[in-house]
This record gives sequence, structure tokens and C-alpha cells, in this order.
Amino acid sequence: MIVYQAKLVLDVQAELGEGPFWHSDQQRLYWLDIEKKQLHCFDPVSQVNLSESLDRRVACVVPTNDGSLLLAGEGGIEEYWPETEEWAFLADPEKAIPTNRLNDGKCSPEGRFWVGSLNMANEDNQASLYVMDHDENIRQILSGLTNSNGLGWSPDGKTFYHIDTPTRQVSAFDYDARLGGIRNRRIVARFPDDPGFGRPDGMTVDSEGMLWVAHWDGACVSRWNPETGDMVAGVQVPATQVTSVAFGGEYLDTLYITTARNNLTSEKLVGQPHAGGLFAVEPGVTGLPAHIFRWAENVSLT
Repeated sequence: MIVYQAKLVLDVQAELGEGPFWHSDQQRLYWLDIEKKQLHCFDPVSQVNLSESLDRRVACVVPTNDGSLLLAGEGGIEEYWPETEEWAFLADPEKAIPTNRLNDGKCSPEGRFWVGSLNMANEDNQASLYVMDHDENIRQILSGLTNSNGLGWSPDGKTFYHIDTPTRQVSAFDYDARLGGIRNRRIVARFPDDPGFGRPDGMTVDSEGMLWVAHWDGACVSRWNPETGDMVAGVQVPATQVTSVAFGGEYLDTLYITTARNNLTSEKLVGQPHAGGLFAVEPGVTGLPAHIFRWAENVSLT
């Protein structure tokens, strides 16, 4: 098995770095520090990382086809226009569950916004996975989850992948792009019940259809073949709390890795002084262009 070594890109000491998204049009990496309530935008050419303070914990960010951003986390989903700093509340599918917040989210190939939730009190089976359609209608897709995390689609768009972290599994579903629905769940990757291996967190899919999964408390990223269930490569990260991954760069050949230092004691930080940093590696494969949200007026719904 090939093992790569991640290199430090930004020593920002994020409390809970998350949600990396490569914006191909801007050639920038958007990512978040959930606990510090910050939205970051990194330019790998100039090495400049711009930060913006938010008024709540936001866990994921995706662009839309009208130039705005969708941000989801505490309080639901909002639309944000960076140039004018205007905000518009869209929806909160879990308004009636104050112990929950929205967590990881991405857009499907046809431009719907998929976002899951987690229970901040660590109660089992209280979270869900939702999809926001092009007309802003929100549907519950999965229920009975605990920590809805990494998600992605196969290169042909016919398979949807999803992680509910405590299960230590990656699930696959047949994906219906016309209806925005999933069916036929099966398990395509299983994490061993080993504390040193960590638990699956964020995820991305490369151009060969392999899955790259961040290991929370595992200090690594793993590459899996969903057809065989085998782990075929790994990336060592000098931080135990590895949160998420996204391919970026001009040729989508750089894997960016977010990490955290959430509740780590000073003793634990001695061996990982750059925990919470943004890391990267070039693993010899390319990623897929990230999808953006598309409003109904720009989509054929027939």
C-alpha cells in the first residue's frame, strides 16, 4: 500500500477546521473553522489566506450559480454575497431540534444541495440527511443518523456515498439525478474497531472513482476502492484530528486536508504543534470538479 506524507500549508491553528471546497472559477480554496466561527479563503499562488468572522458555527460552504455562497451550520442554511456582505436566511430543517446543527454538505452533479446534521449532545439516532432542491424546497432523505459527515458522488454521478461517523462505515446508494433521490444502500468501506485507526469524517472522490476519507483521531487520510472495499493508499498527517479533504489546484492534483485541535490538552499538542493547520499532498491522481448549487431558473426540471 502506498503511503504519502502531508505537508503543512497554513499554520493557522484552527480549533475545528472543516468543509474545504475548491472554487474552480476563482482558483481558491474555501474552508471553515467551525468553533472560531471563521470563513477562510486561501489563494495557493499568493499564499494569502483571507479570514472573515461569522456570527455562528458554520460547517460547510458551497458556491451558487448566481455568485453567492450557501453556508450551513447552526441556525440552518443562509445565502451570502461576499462582495456586498449581504445575508439571506433560507431554511432551517432542524429548527425544532435545538441540540442539533447542520454539518457536512456538498452539491450533487445536477446542482442540489445535500447537507446532514449532527447531535451536539452526542445522542444516537437524532440526526438526518437533507437535500435542498433547486427551488429551495428541503426534503429529508435519511433519518436515524448520529453524525452525518462525508459525502460525494462517483465520476459518472450514478452512485452517492455517505458517512455516518459512529458506524465506522461508508455507505453507497444508487443515485437518481432526475428526482434527487437515493436507494439500494450497501456498505463499501469498513473502518476497523481500533481506536488508533480513528473514525471516518469528511470525504471526497477522485477521478478514478476511489474514496478519500479523513480519519478523526487517526492522524491520516485513507484511499478506498468502493468496488472491493480495500484500503489502497494512505496519507500520514502530523495532526490526530483530521477532519476533511478536497482536491484543488489548477489541475485538481493537490489534496487539501483540514485538521483540528478541538479540546486537545497542552500535553497532546506537544507532539503535534501544527494541529489545526491546513495540509496538502500530491498523491498522483486528480480529483473531480466540485459541483455548485443551481437555482431553479437555471435548471430544467423536466
